[in-house]
Amino acid sequence: MARVAITGMGMISALGRNVPENWVALSEGRAGIGPITAVDTTNLKFKNGAEVGGFNPEEYSLKTDYLDRFAQFAAVAAREAVQTSGLNFTPELGDRSAVITGSCVGGQNTSDAGFVELYRKNNPRVNPMTIPRTMANGGASFIATEHHIRGPVYTISTACSSSNHAIGQAFWMVRSGAVEVAITGGSEAPFSFGFLKAWEAMRVVSPETCRPFSKDRKGLILGEGAAMLVLESLERAQARGAEILGEIVGFGMSSDAGHITAPSEEGAAMAMEAAMRDAQVSPMEIGYINAHGTGTALNDSTETQAIKLAMGPQAKSVAVSSTKSMHGHALGAAGALEAVATAMALKTGVLPPTANFNEADPACDLDVISNEARRQQVEYAMSNSFAFGGLNAVLVFRRFQ
Repeated sequence: MARVAITGMGMISALGRNVPENWVALSEGRAGIGPITAVDTTNLKFKNGAEVGGFNPEEYSLKTDYLDRFAQFAAVAAREAVQTSGLNFTPELGDRSAVITGSCVGGQNTSDAGFVELYRKNNPRVNPMTIPRTMANGGASFIATEHHIRGPVYTISTACSSSNHAIGQAFWMVRSGAVEVAITGGSEAPFSFGFLKAWEAMRVVSPETCRPFSKDRKGLILGEGAAMLVLESLERAQARGAEILGEIVGFGMSSDAGHITAPSEEGAAMAMEAAMRDAQVSPMEIGYINAHGTGTALNDSTETQAIKLAMGPQAKSVAVSSTKSMHGHALGAAGALEAVATAMALKTGVLPPTANFNEADPACDLDVISNEARRQQVEYAMSNSFAFGGLNAVLVFRRFQ
């Protein structure tokens, strides 16, 4: 099986419009969390989110008539990833390439706006572009069209594990030789009033900010954005003289087969162990874990126990951080944002911190890199995604030497 190289990355989030801007914020521990401006929050119990401020799709020559905001983000991130990869998708290469993306809710903004027109304003005329704008594969299909990719193109929707499932599938396809190149990642734009009210009802959103693993944590902060990776075999990338940004070496999945929202430490640990087996590495070789780390009381303590189960005696030694403390919880895009953060951590030798951390919690007794980034060269890193529905997906990355 082929080694799989990352040759391109793109990212847009509350922290910046591209990978360099995002990485500066992540390495400085600077959060992109602030007051929500996309909707009127007067009737919401929480007011803060991690928005992509001032985003204008016209600056990117994107046609808004059939692209919801989440798909616009996907297009922007994919363009950056392809540009940095230096690839030219000829007809021959396009036929042997794939686009695999993740999204939890797809065109939520379009759906919500349509319901307002139909049910509140009693407008019987429905926008004829509603279906293409709401479909979760809208971003993947646009990327395929723009870059002339005619191989496998599809979107995975597994709640907050969507992007990790997508990246893992793309990794396996490139490794096996099923495709030569894959553009993969995820996108999300959850800031519509109806969707925010649904999250309010869950009672897991923080009224202030996101403080993963901190004893005074009060919940998650919703975020938006997209991140995309270009994957190809290491042999192919080296043959064309591409810059190798890192490698993906393992992917593991599991299902809790339990509660629809409460996480399971056993299920999460199973996915971590499966990813390490797939990568053929031991817990002793993992130097950094980008945690799911949502900032909710139950998730962070459960993930701590899962890491202990999977890592054994190594658990207290491995560096752990949650970058959701800065870019927010972008749901189906979260794993993709965190994949870029993990790859950049390995590439630069800087481990991003868990921002907004105030007080150690005995229930989260790990090395959580509180508040300030750590200069530490790591060979292997793991990125966790654990979703409602009990669906777990974990990636293992390697620094390229």
